[in-house]
Amino acid sequence: MAEQLQSHQPCPDCGSSDALTTYDWGTKCYSCGVTRRSNSVSTPLKEKMTMHTLTLVQPTALEYRSVASRGIARDTCLDYGVGITNNHYYFPYYNGSEQLVAYKKRGTEQKQFSIEGSWKEAGLFGQQLFTKGGKYVTLVEGEFDALAAYQMLGSRYPVVSIRNGAGSALADCKANYEWIDSFENVVICFDSDEQGRTAAAQVAELFGTKARVFKHEQGLKDACDYLAAQQSKGFVDQWWKSEQYVPDGIVCGSTLWSLVNQPVERAEVMYPFSGLNELTYGIRTGELITVTAGSGLGKSQFLREIVYHTLKNTNDNIGLMFLEESVKKTARSLMSLSINKPLHLPDAEASDEELRFSFEDTLGTDRLYLFDHFGSTGVDNIISRVRFMAKALGCKYIFLDHVSIVVSSQENGDERKALDEIMTKLRMIVAETGVCLFAVSHLKRPDTKGHEEGAATSLSQLRGSGSIGQLSDLVIGLERNGQAEDLQDRHTTRVRVLKNRFSGMTGPACSLYYDKMTGRMTETFTDGL
Repeated sequence: MAEQLQSHQPCPDCGSSDALTTYDWGTKCYSCGVTRRSNSVSTPLKEKMTMHTLTLVQPTALEYRSVASRGIARDTCLDYGVGITNNHYYFPYYNGSEQLVAYKKRGTEQKQFSIEGSWKEAGLFGQQLFTKGGKYVTLVEGEFDALAAYQMLGSRYPVVSIRNGAGSALADCKANYEWIDSFENVVICFDSDEQGRTAAAQVAELFGTKARVFKHEQGLKDACDYLAAQQSKGFVDQWWKSEQYVPDGIVCGSTLWSLVNQPVERAEVMYPFSGLNELTYGIRTGELITVTAGSGLGKSQFLREIVYHTLKNTNDNIGLMFLEESVKKTARSLMSLSINKPLHLPDAEASDEELRFSFEDTLGTDRLYLFDHFGSTGVDNIISRVRFMAKALGCKYIFLDHVSIVVSSQENGDERKALDEIMTKLRMIVAETGVCLFAVSHLKRPDTKGHEEGAATSLSQLRGSGSIGQLSDLVIGLERNGQAEDLQDRHTTRVRVLKNRFSGMTGPACSLYYDKMTGRMTETFTDGL
């Protein structure tokens, strides 16, 4: 982003007393719109570009003029930094913020492209011009389309282009997911050809209900066509008419024979505990699973066992959001499961070889993504990170421990409403992305003995207005008498299925013994449950 040196200056062109602003690259009048670039690049800009000046042409070496054949004004080219030299257009690409890292070159006479600079670092074309978090952002397929659309929209709304046409659209949008997703509405204005329509559908899926798909008028392929044909009003009308993306999904029952004639698919991964598998038939994507228990009764350890089992029995990415502990604690606790030593405790002894093996076996697989929350546990922040893990990082299984801490961070103080809000949004994320989401929730204190003394869990003890039980596909309760005199009993957790939408089977599932020497939970088969 350009550095502002001085504002509210008089303009020599229109006579305005305070509309001119001086930047490190030149001046712009916000009354008459005249932009002038300096004859030399200022020192701050030179310093920012030092790493790339060996291959990049200097902005001041370019000539900025209109593109008459396309109807693109000179001011629009100046806004985007698009200039000409040696019979080539130069389209600047930044690293998503303020550093110029590459140019895409295109011949003025022939449609031939080449790249100067570090293309690998380049973000979307025009991205550096607009701050995150606006109401609208428009995605187009090419640089000239970005200029045309921006100009036709009155230079008021952000317009950016993907880097290499429809074929790279999905990858480009994933790479810049957080920036695009910060806008309330994402208008997808790709070309009207088959490749453009396919890419538009893929990108719309990525941004869900935020996506608005632009439908071109007959005979007009892209934004440049509208501007060249002097159809700016038609473009703006179609832009405002862009419809919220709704995926196809309504079917007639009589067409489903081939579908229902197929056997029911088995779960992609089972639980690490056979008793739980007998009731649940394993772990399925597209489900919201709530794990609940009293405070300090092993919910996090129970989740870690499932995480490690899933890591070793699938090839899928896994997202971890353990909000009550540091990333280091989560990381070392997972490493503990690999070598059966409680590495998260200060008295655990492990050799360098064991540490390295446990790291490579878990974190070093490049399939685990951890959320370093730094206390940022607001509902919208958590939902945004869950969506990012699912869509941009490709996480198929996500673990959130726990929703109660998210609720406690809300300012309104109404726990019931806050729980309803986050559970509804988590349910929507699961439906939108198809992930399997494990969420931990605390219980209300029972009227008799507390859960820390082994009280049975039930759906009625879930906090809130009942949304947790209603919106979850599966609810698992953990019970343990943490005050028992007998060591075996004190370290044994009973697992109870409270709700099971898939099979309908509920009740006691299994018992798990925690061995403090190994830091592992193992299923016991002695006296049942």
